[in-house]
Parts: sequence; structure tokens; C-alpha cells
Amino acid sequence: MKTVITYGTFDLFHVGHVRLLKRLRKLGDRLVIGLSTDAFNELKGKSVVFPYEHRKEILLATQYVDAVFPEQNWEQKRDDIVRERADIFAMGDDWSGKFDDLEELCQVVYLPRTPETSTTEIKQIFVKLKEERLHEVRNVAEHLNRLIEELL
Repeated sequence: MKTVITYGTFDLFHVGHVRLLKRLRKLGDRLVIGLSTDAFNELKGKSVVFPYEHRKEILLATQYVDAVFPEQNWEQKRDDIVRERADIFAMGDDWSGKFDDLEELCQVVYLPRTPETSTTEIKQIFVKLKEERLHEVRNVAEHLNRLIEELL
């Protein structure tokens, strides 16, 4: 049995995540994921929408993921690879070259990301929508204030 291991936050689960998991699973028979905890994401300067337990439940509900364990720090990868008996360590190609030192333990693979689909971009869209909505509310409030002043 060939085991593939990867790591990530997997917040705001989207089609890019599904496609990545599908490609990862095709590399082996078993896919295990080190899921960044809320505390670790905070240390990395990342904010998450969904807490760890929800993100874990979503991943385990897919047909591609066999197991999820907490990623709590950068240094744990070597121990995880040994514990999980991983044959392949795979990450998105935005990490290309960063984990080449793990090649003494297993094969290291960097996969291309799904173009035009990222959690960061989705979060940016939500921020923009929130700003637009606030602008609309302010305009309505200003209009109502003018009407009230005219009536007085």
C-alpha cells in the first residue's frame, strides 16, 4: 500500500481543494493530511473561517482522504512521515523546493495549484463584498438623514 501525505489549512473548502485531493489520491492508495490547527494558523499569521474540527470533518467526508491529524508546527513533518509510513510527500508547487530535504525519507512531489481558485482570493472577494455593502448602507443612511432633515 502506497501512502501519500500532505499538509494544509483547507479553509473555505472549494473546487481547487477537491481537485488537489483527487490528484494526491491518484498518487497512492492512502491519503493522510496534516491539517493546520487554529493555533498553528495563528502563528503563521493566517486567519481561518472554519475551526479545525469543522475543516477536519469536511476533509474526512470526501472520498479521497483516509486520515487527518493535527499539524501543530513546522518541525513535525519528519516524524509524521515516519509514523504514517508515507511513500510520497506532496505539496502545492507554491512550496516548490522548500521540502526537498525530506527526500531522504520519501519521494517529494510538488503539484500545480488549480488556476484562478484559492482560499485567499475567495476571502478577498468577501472583503470586497463587505466593503461594497457597507458603502451601500452608508449611502442609504445619508439619504435617510437628508430626508429627515427636510421633514423637520
